[in-house]
Parts: sequence; C-alpha cells; structure tokens
Amino acid sequence: MGSVRKQILIDARPEDAWDAIRDFGAVHERVVPGFVVDTRMDGCDRIVTFASGHVQREPLLDLDDDLRRLAYSAVDSPIGATHYQGSVQVFGEPDGRARVEWLVDFLPDQLRDVLDEIMDRGAAVMRETLSATPAGRPATRA
Repeated sequence: MGSVRKQILIDARPEDAWDAIRDFGAVHERVVPGFVVDTRMDGCDRIVTFASGHVQREPLLDLDDDLRRLAYSAVDSPIGATHYQGSVQVFGEPDGRARVEWLVDFLPDQLRDVLDEIMDRGAAVMRETLSATPAGRPATRA
C-alpha cells in the first residue's frame, strides 16, 4: 500500500483553518477553489468535480472536532485506485499559525507519483486559500 503525506503551514489560526476544512461540502469554495470546481452532497458523500473534469465520490468516514480531523474515502476513482482513504488534520503551531497534515493511503502503490503530483497542486491551493482570508472564506468586496 502506498501513502503520500503533505504538511502545509497556513498563515491562519488553527480554528479558522479547521472551520473551513470541516465544511465537507464546500471544499470547492473554502479550501481548494479551482483545484476542485464543484461539490455536491449526496447524504454523507460528497461528489467532487476536479479542474481536470474528473468526478469522484468521497464518503465521509469521520469528523472529529476535538482532534480537528476528518477522514474520507474515494470510490469510483478516476485514476484507478482500488483503495483510497484520506485524512486531513489541523494542528496549532507555537507561533499561532496552523499546520495541516493531509494523508492519503492507496492501492495500487504505482499511483504514488501521480498522487504526489496531484496533492502538491492541491496543497499549494489550500495554503493560498486558507492563508488569504479568515476561515478560507472568499473576501467580500465593499
């Protein structure tokens, strides 16, 4: 089984980063806009559409506010994963900023390079979005 982990330092308070990340159905607006272009909820599953046009169903496995961690899986993987389980957790840094750890375990292991590249792009968007405005909310214009 392969694993890819990204640690992302965010210029935002951990509480604000978690508020955006825990909003499971708004990942396309609050966490990775442009990387994910649409999200639709179907019960506890989110159906995400990526910028590439690929669509993936992601059942929510766990959401823990005390640990600031959510876990999800992916079914009908457009990249051919036979197993895919991800988690995102927010930690506080001593300077008051947030550190986000995004971990994905998957099969087959040959997807490692593809997922590493995809997650690099997603992590960059996440860093920019969550650092730009409180709780990853789009800035309002006066």
